[in-house]
Parts: sequence; structure tokens; C-alpha cells
Amino acid sequence: MGENQKPASSTGPRYWAVIPAAGIGKRIQASTANNTPKQYLKIQGRTILEHTLLRLKQINNLAGIVLVLGEDDDWWMQLDDSLRKEIITAKGGEQRVNSVYKGLQALKDIASAKDWILVHDAVRPCVALQDISTLCNELTDMETGGLLASPVRETLKKVSSDLMVESTVPREDYWLAATPQMFRYGVLIEAIEKALHDNVQITDEAHAMEYAGYAVKIVQGSADNIKITHPEDIFMAQQILNKQARQ
Repeated sequence: MGENQKPASSTGPRYWAVIPAAGIGKRIQASTANNTPKQYLKIQGRTILEHTLLRLKQINNLAGIVLVLGEDDDWWMQLDDSLRKEIITAKGGEQRVNSVYKGLQALKDIASAKDWILVHDAVRPCVALQDISTLCNELTDMETGGLLASPVRETLKKVSSDLMVESTVPREDYWLAATPQMFRYGVLIEAIEKALHDNVQITDEAHAMEYAGYAVKIVQGSADNIKITHPEDIFMAQQILNKQARQ
């Protein structure tokens, strides 16, 4: 646990943010010949991770942030001390699900089963605070939780392994999952433990909850909440952040 952990609020629901940041972004590295993990690439003079953390720190009733880092992360300690203050760090695992689980374990002695956990991608710096507020308000009475997502707007094609179209899929039935994904601490860690025990490949927290049989609610968020995966996404994120600053 970090030495300067932020005290939790004694009234109202408590929220903890868990940010898996143990990946290196192989697709961006391959495209740019840059060995810097993508969360440490810079936009507007700050790393992507800094933008993400500064935004999440503004969440109301935030009890603390757990940042899950890679084993060989030499970049985190180079960031500004004022940003790193009050952030709990943990070492990541082989896959995202393992890293999230380690982040949850870091909270085992300080979070209660009913506390809310917001798992957010380190490389989604453009998430709107209004969307997070809506997520929290929409899920407040649930015993499980849900996630931000946006409806699919383009026509979807189901294809074969040789890229031949097999059918057109009704887009009305599909949403693009984003983060934060917000679930009660107790049921989330239970669901992830079950998936890990059963050796099920879990792609996100909602998937773990679905596999464990829990109800998961979709809350519509902005399509601006992009995940930086490819080099062109950095330019797009810059444009979105500029637009948000103007607004």
C-alpha cells in the first residue's frame, strides 16, 4: 500500500479505482519503433497515464486508486511526485485479468464487500467525468454493477476464417464495451477467482461477472472514450482532449 493513502469517506458509497497498467502496447511499439509502453507516451506534454489519473482523481467519494504496474516498469517513478501521491501500487500479472485481480487483492484489508470498484484502462484518457457520474448514479441500487459502453453505429459483418462474409448482424443488438466497468468489490473478486480457477479466458470484468452468473447493466457513454491502441489513436485522443478543454 502507498504511504500516503487517501482516507475514505465515512458517508455515502465508497469508490475505488483499479487501473491495470502492466501492458506495453506491442502494436504501437511495432508501428513506431518506440520501446516506451503506450501509457507513458505523451499527449499535450503529459503521459497518457497522467491524463487518465488526473481525470479519475476528480471522482466524488473516491477512496483511493490502485495502479497495477509491470514488473519492469521504470517509468512510473519518473513521474511527478504530486501525481504519485496517495496512489497504491501493485505488481501486475501475465494477462489483464491477472493484473486486475492483483489490484483487487491490494484492497483486501481496506475495502468492504459493498464498496464499488471502477476498473479503468490506463490508456483511456478521454473518459468524460459526466459519463462516470452517470455510471455511478445508474448503478447505485444494484447489488452487482455494470459498465460504460456505446452502441454500434456501423453495419456488422460476420466473416469466415478466410475473410468471406457469412452474414450481416443486426447492429441494434450490439454495444462496444468501454471502461470504467463498475462492480461491487465482493462479487467482482469472487467472479474473477472463479474464472481463474476454471481457466476461462476473460477479456474484461463484465465477462467475468457474466461467467459467474451475475447481472450486468450497460450504461451508455460517449464514443469519445477511446482506447489508445494504434499510433493514429494518439492523434485522435489529442483532438478529443482539445475539444473537451474548450467545452
